[in-house]
Amino acid sequence: MNKLTVHKRIQVVAALVEGARSINSTVRMTGVTKQTILRLIADLGTACAQYQDEQLRNLSCKRIQADEVWSFCHAKDKNLSEDLKGKFGFGSVWTWTAICADTKLMISWLVGERSLPYAVKFMNDVALRLAHRVQLTTDGHKPYLQAVEGAFGSEIDYAVLEKIYAATPQEGATTRYSPAQCCGTRTHRIMGNPDSQHVSTSYAEGMNLTIRMMNRRFTRLTNAHSKKVANHVHFSQYHLHVVQLCADQSGTQGYTCNGGGSFRPCVVDRGNYWAAELKSYQYPPPVSFMRLTRIIQDGSSRNCVVAL
Repeated sequence: MNKLTVHKRIQVVAALVEGARSINSTVRMTGVTKQTILRLIADLGTACAQYQDEQLRNLSCKRIQADEVWSFCHAKDKNLSEDLKGKFGFGSVWTWTAICADTKLMISWLVGERSLPYAVKFMNDVALRLAHRVQLTTDGHKPYLQAVEGAFGSEIDYAVLEKIYAATPQEGATTRYSPAQCCGTRTHRIMGNPDSQHVSTSYAEGMNLTIRMMNRRFTRLTNAHSKKVANHVHFSQYHLHVVQLCADQSGTQGYTCNGGGSFRPCVVDRGNYWAAELKSYQYPPPVSFMRLTRIIQDGSSRNCVVAL
């Protein structure tokens, strides 16, 4: 069976991370077929998700902000056929995010529906990753109330930041895609004793903006959306890995966020290349495992050093 060389993988991953970020343009740039790139993304995303699931544990975060970011797969809700409406993976897809306000580390995320079952699953995962009591801020989405209580019990300082919006803009040529104007906020103490000065979702919303700007599949008003939800999930898995553990995040280098030792993110310059190294395992477990590695050019005849 033909396999991509490490050099070709570097080209593909570098194009997806820092350059084209679309499959068709990556095909034109690298000469690798579309199906091969999709398989590479699937393996890479699975590996990134497994790595972060293992490493982001026992975190000593103090303040957590949670939010959701909208996207869609296949088609928007209004354009779905009757037989596809209500099926997950068709129409609106939401990515639940939880970020540490001090380190900007996204400790958990979940791609799914904006419903109570997914809220419960998401908050249970957030609770399992924390080492001690934290302050949590969410928006006014109602499923959070039951989900947070079920995941944390009374061992949390929880507040809701409710945004007050003006009237929705009227349909028209200049206002059709304009969001409603936020004219104020209200805070509600739900549980514990949250510090009112830190009741905010600004960092979570900032990360959502980063996701939307850097991941083409979240871009509005284009045809760059995911056609299959599985590809959407895999692309998000490795993209979030790169943003958090690989990209140069100003002000977050060398932070410590692990109660069992220093959690040191893999921070490199934006211009460096990335590669994925394929490891084969006997079946079962999985037939292959893609381990994300860091490629640092060292100027020697070896061309690069692979390390994580």
